[in-house]
Amino acid sequence: MMKKRVFPFKPFDFAAIGLAVALTVGSGVMVYGRGKKDTKPQVYIQGPTQSWVFPIDAEETVNVPGPLGDTVVRVHGGEAWVLSSPCENQVCIAGGHINADGQWVACLPNEVFLMVEGSGNSQGSDAGTW
Repeated sequence: MMKKRVFPFKPFDFAAIGLAVALTVGSGVMVYGRGKKDTKPQVYIQGPTQSWVFPIDAEETVNVPGPLGDTVVRVHGGEAWVLSSPCENQVCIAGGHINADGQWVACLPNEVFLMVEGSGNSQGSDAGTW
């Protein structure tokens, strides 16, 4: 009597494994494979109902309405910062001026977020100026 060879994989198992590997590699290339261009830095300002984008060298003062009142954000001289805010602790003002890729300041009580993105001078995603 001949013994049947037992093979744990079937043809469709190989197809499913190949598809999973291709999707994983493709996702990795899409996320990590793009070279970061040295682009002009942008300032992103996000409030609870509106958002703004300015080049870092713009001259702008923005009143961002939030649940506590207006947070005033200033973009000037290649930097951005929170000029005033109605929040109690003023941590967003103490965050200081930001000017490099990945730096950010937030006023959590008033739901305002300020971030710089797009220069070749990367500081990392956790490089707030606190």
